[in-house]
Amino acid sequence: MTQNGLFQIALFCAVVLLLVRPMGGYMARLFAGEKVFLSPVLAPVERVLYRAAGIDAKAEQHWVVYALSMLLFNLLGLLITYVVLRFQDVLPLNPQNLPAVPADLAFNTAISFTTNTNWQAYGGETTMSYFSQMVGLAVHNFTSAATGIALALAFIRAFSRAGAGSLGCFWVDLTRCILYVLLPLSLVLAVVLVWQGMPQNLDPYVTATTLEGTQQTIAQGPVASQVAIKMLGTNGGGFFNANAAHPYENPTPLSNFLQMAAIFIIGAGLTNTFGRMVKDERQGWAIMAAMGVIFLAGVFIAYGAEAGGNPLMQALGVDGGNMEGKEVRFGIANSALFATITTAASCGAVNSMHSSFMPLGGLIPLINMQLGEIVVGGVGAGLYGMLLFVVLAVFIAGQMVGRTPEYLGKKIESREVRLTFLALLVLPLAMLGFTALAMLWPDALKSLANAGPHGFSEVLYAYTSGAANNGSAFAGLSANTPFYNVTIGIAMLIGRFLMIVPMLGVAGGLAAKKRLPPSAGSFPTHTPLFVGLLIGTVLIVGGLEFMPALALGPVVEHFALAAGQMF
Repeated sequence: MTQNGLFQIALFCAVVLLLVRPMGGYMARLFAGEKVFLSPVLAPVERVLYRAAGIDAKAEQHWVVYALSMLLFNLLGLLITYVVLRFQDVLPLNPQNLPAVPADLAFNTAISFTTNTNWQAYGGETTMSYFSQMVGLAVHNFTSAATGIALALAFIRAFSRAGAGSLGCFWVDLTRCILYVLLPLSLVLAVVLVWQGMPQNLDPYVTATTLEGTQQTIAQGPVASQVAIKMLGTNGGGFFNANAAHPYENPTPLSNFLQMAAIFIIGAGLTNTFGRMVKDERQGWAIMAAMGVIFLAGVFIAYGAEAGGNPLMQALGVDGGNMEGKEVRFGIANSALFATITTAASCGAVNSMHSSFMPLGGLIPLINMQLGEIVVGGVGAGLYGMLLFVVLAVFIAGQMVGRTPEYLGKKIESREVRLTFLALLVLPLAMLGFTALAMLWPDALKSLANAGPHGFSEVLYAYTSGAANNGSAFAGLSANTPFYNVTIGIAMLIGRFLMIVPMLGVAGGLAAKKRLPPSAGSFPTHTPLFVGLLIGTVLIVGGLEFMPALALGPVVEHFALAAGQMF
């Protein structure tokens, strides 16, 4: 580790923390129906959209209706994207005359962008037309992110309300997320990224003659607009195959820093929104503290592993950290930091190849996803995922001391605990179940680029990334096959929607409950003790679910490298 690397990590954390309260306060006022500084410009547009769609902005929905609205909206978006991809060869804005996307890949990609996963089993610049990139994919970057924020708001209202039969209106929450939060931030960030050298045009690809005299095709297109929302919405899907390692998608150290900050800004701000809406900002800071401790532990483990270098190379007399798979313009510190951020959030954008990390360095992204990406997490998804662990933590605390579990005055009873476990257990079911199937499927094994523990980790990482709605990959796996396109597609649906519906069930039950006044027996949930309990709950539950699989992959590979062996 270097002083420069540590300074850059500290600078990133400081910037994020400084933005938490302003961002959280803005969203709290916005979703409480109060005026914000953009209201004079956007409120008339908002009213026109409601009138055109026949929406009563004052009418609220029961949790079942809220869930059905969300599911139908996302199903329609999935179908439209599938059709766009299948017919991109006859649609406009296709200057390279790219063919239609094959059925299994279109199925996988439509699900991927609908679920905020943005898993990409294709090379963007060689597969997708500009129309597909903008209408099929970038639009989903807005709608899937807004869906996550809306669901987080529904869960927040479950704790902020008492005796309520509704969680808000999905259509209003969705509209305000896009109009007041995602669009303005994306516009500002896209302009800054263009200033940093990122393309934003609809021109055909450029053919250049290299110094050796050969012809090279240089892809371009509407890159900055898609990169801005892919980061802010924690979507992660790259315009180019190399994602944020591509010089057009991440041209400078400043663009790299801004993209990392963009991944966290909304998710971190939502913790403060939660605190404000439940009338106790300390609750939001307690959740943020738990996220921060887990995040920093991951950053320093990954950074230390990469900075320590490869023992097999050191045995040959080659000193220095592990630069394999990393861009020189970012270095080890920014690569390890980016990898931890993008998997702590459900972003999945990458500025280095995770498959080339040292075993412990690659283990951190894997663990981040397997914990449910609750360390800031996807916009909205990280907060409601962490709140599910909060419910579990107060239940465990209540059982240990013999008190009725409660959180913010709401009793946590058997119904909430059962639904919480159901929501949390769908992730290991999809991740480990499909990994086991792939290990037994002969055609699936042909896609592995590596044997031994690392090959196993490639498959485990793929299904973990899909079910966690992350989208990053251990690049050694050739996943563009019918088997992986279909099974990873199903894993993405399970990880998104089979977690959301039980979560909304928990929210609906809690919103209907009366709030109990605090008493001498109430367990304070804003103290360091509770933060420690929450962290322990997250790590123990995650460890029990995934430790056997991790022991077969990165852990074994780590000890093998230490012993001087290579698989």
